[in-house]
Amino acid sequence: MRLLSRLSQAVAALSPSREQIDADDEARTAARRGTTPVGQVVPRTRTTVSGVLRAVTYGPATAKPVLTGQLYDGTGSIDLVWIGRRSIAGIRPGVHLRAEGVVAAGRTRPTIYNPAYELLGEDR
Repeated sequence: MRLLSRLSQAVAALSPSREQIDADDEARTAARRGTTPVGQVVPRTRTTVSGVLRAVTYGPATAKPVLTGQLYDGTGSIDLVWIGRRSIAGIRPGVHLRAEGVVAAGRTRPTIYNPAYELLGEDR
């Protein structure tokens, strides 16, 4: 029984998880687009990143309008923040997009404020 347990652990270590497969696929797609990997962005530089929006956060109606999207490309995540917007047509979780702007060092993740963006199809 102990040998079977060790063997199953060894097989599990050899096969990547679904999350790792998705991350590798997203990183390859971003590289094919010719954009900078999020894991390599440098604060205070203009850059173009691409990936999938994992989450979109809408501020409360009583607060100043701010829309935040978390863009993931397989190498890391970056926040895209649109100030003065409560919503943007087409910006929703699961959408692939390319964004360009100056990277700011955020508290938890790098951030691009008011990025120029382009919605992409699944295969782009």
